[in-house]
Amino acid sequence: MSSPPAITARRKGFNRAEIVDQNFSEFVREWRGEAGRPPAAEAPVLPGSALDARGFRELLESQMISRHLDLMARVLRVQNKVFYTIGSSGHEGNAMLARLTRHTDPAFPHYRSGAFMAERFRKLPGTDSSKLDPVMDSALSFAASKDDPASGGRHKVWGSKPLWVLPQTSTIASHLPKALGTAIAIEQARRIGHALPIPDDSIAICSFGDASASHATAQTAFNAAAWTAYQKLPAPVLFVCEDNGIGISVKTPADWIRASFEHRRDLDYFHADGLDLAAGYAGVARAVEHCRRTRRPTFLHLRSTRVMGHAGTDFEIEWRSVEELVAVEAGDPLLRSAAIALESGLYTPDALLAQYEAIRARCFAAAEAADRRPKLTTLAEVMAPLAPYTPDAVAAEAARAPDETRRAAAFGGTDRLPEKLPPRHLALQINAALHELLAKYPEALLFGEDVAQKGGVYTVTKGLHKAFGSRRVFNTLLDETTILGLAQGYANMGMLPIPEIQYLAYFHNACDQIRGEAASLQFFSNGQYRNPMLVRIAGLGYQRGFGGHFHNDNSIAALRDIPGLVVGCPSRGDDAATMLRTLLALAKVDGRVSVFLEPIALYMTKDLYAPGDGQWQFAYPAPGQAMPLGEGRVYGAGEDLLIITYGNGVPMSLRAARSIEQRHRWKIRVVDLRWLVPLDEAFIAAQAKGARRILVVDEGRHSAGVGEGVITALVEAGLGATPLRRVVGADTYTPLAGAAFLVLPGEDDILAAADALA
Repeated sequence: MSSPPAITARRKGFNRAEIVDQNFSEFVREWRGEAGRPPAAEAPVLPGSALDARGFRELLESQMISRHLDLMARVLRVQNKVFYTIGSSGHEGNAMLARLTRHTDPAFPHYRSGAFMAERFRKLPGTDSSKLDPVMDSALSFAASKDDPASGGRHKVWGSKPLWVLPQTSTIASHLPKALGTAIAIEQARRIGHALPIPDDSIAICSFGDASASHATAQTAFNAAAWTAYQKLPAPVLFVCEDNGIGISVKTPADWIRASFEHRRDLDYFHADGLDLAAGYAGVARAVEHCRRTRRPTFLHLRSTRVMGHAGTDFEIEWRSVEELVAVEAGDPLLRSAAIALESGLYTPDALLAQYEAIRARCFAAAEAADRRPKLTTLAEVMAPLAPYTPDAVAAEAARAPDETRRAAAFGGTDRLPEKLPPRHLALQINAALHELLAKYPEALLFGEDVAQKGGVYTVTKGLHKAFGSRRVFNTLLDETTILGLAQGYANMGMLPIPEIQYLAYFHNACDQIRGEAASLQFFSNGQYRNPMLVRIAGLGYQRGFGGHFHNDNSIAALRDIPGLVVGCPSRGDDAATMLRTLLALAKVDGRVSVFLEPIALYMTKDLYAPGDGQWQFAYPAPGQAMPLGEGRVYGAGEDLLIITYGNGVPMSLRAARSIEQRHRWKIRVVDLRWLVPLDEAFIAAQAKGARRILVVDEGRHSAGVGEGVITALVEAGLGATPLRRVVGADTYTPLAGAAFLVLPGEDDILAAADALA
């Protein structure tokens, strides 16, 4: 479709948003085509189109709403009434996707999804739809008002609890793995008898740009989807690549998306023209129907364009030629929709312009009203949904005993219940606790690399697959991003996932699935959505020379940096069991994301002071016992020296304490923090009050461990004058063999620090 001649005089204008707006009005006013007889509501809008006239009218309205929200944002941003200008202009064809899917199909939308959202608002049945206004809801989000129904003013996101649109803040496709996980979870629910919050034949929808399709996280999702389908397992996810040919300023090679995806095995490819409602509707319908019917991963390549630049601060005229911009703007999908409206006879030029201007007025009025609505004004308001915690309810759930019959069956009989067995070491106690928790929660799933028949590389999950079957305990492909994406999907569908990351070093491959996605969901949805999960990670050092860096990783700071995350780290078996009960209760009750950091070197440790003494084996705690979040364990009552530590540092410090007591005649107290995030600063201060000397033993790295947080808590509690030393790991990767013990703190280091304090 060529650009109308009247546009030529303004082609060199700086404000391309204004030009795009004027292009539409001039195109309609100067249209001289022949109008057909208006079709009936159920008749094709144009001959041969799969889209009927009623559908076209509604889609056109959704497109106009999206466009005027963009235009409004550009105008009011300079007045500080709007705080987000990444727009949807050129992508308005995604309204077809909303029309052809259900409001109960979980959606993970691209940030250019204004038209999708406007159209999906129509999908809510009954009177509930009258309570929702896509224009006002969007305006509240643009204005960062705390009345914003999506995020409560925390971010401009497309999201809606009643419309099953889970808010995304990602711009680089990091939401694709959890969309796939949600699709797999829809099918998993049937296999484990779990009642879904949505219809059983729902599909998961995930949209993204052509540039994002190249991101490693996106490729992970495509691979995992195909891997699943290759094994004949259902994965009803609809990947929608909105191909506008450019990522900010980097152009996608011509036809790259088609060439890359059209012939991928087990990723079924469809194409549709998102610039033309009449022509593109059938292609979108085919893709949606195929995904829902076959339950296979489906890739919809939706032709789009990008007008008005990436965002309000992107002045394309500075780096793109005028000729190129004019060509892009001539392909504006709203111009094609205007042509369909006029050619079909559904609108006269005056009627079409009247609707266009009425929607403009509606958007500006909503924005002005939103500007007057309350904003977030206190830190407490901002943080309210980040880390919900109801201690009494969590404690009650953690102490709730599993069904006795089910629990006995999980262990192979009442005579084999773990509390009836002799004291045992950490790995066996974790194993027993996992058996118990899977018996207690039928909706719980345990999965990861090698966790099923093999029982994990350290046999920590041994027997779980036999006890609970492959529907609840299963292996995944070797990809941490997929594992954590699956966890989010299961959580979205009301299950309790317990994913395992085989080593702490491997977590870094997929850190953003927790940092940017799972842990942020409650925050950016204002508590409406949650990702309850318990992530088990084997980590830390001291494996007697085995494995080097990847199997002795002590980079704890990556976990401590994630807002809202809970991190527990046991040093002994009975603590592990009571902590696990609390952590899964925390997920169940408050929807929290937590990490259980398991010290590998302590898995099989039985002795404390001498070989054969068996003093690092403990009795399994009977049902009903659970550890409160933040509660540490205290060994001894001395005040001459306080040692604060965790993990491997606990038995190490207890051994060192014996030598220090003999050398300096001190009474010593050793504190096991047990909870590394959040640190219980009040507990730390209470333990330190009255201590004559303090020693912090931290197996993390000098610049990024746990000790800095402990020392800060002491200083801020007014205890900074107490003589203090820190024993900590070096700022280096862990080498192989005996050299590992040169970089990790040891008992001799603790003794030397105590001597210095003396």
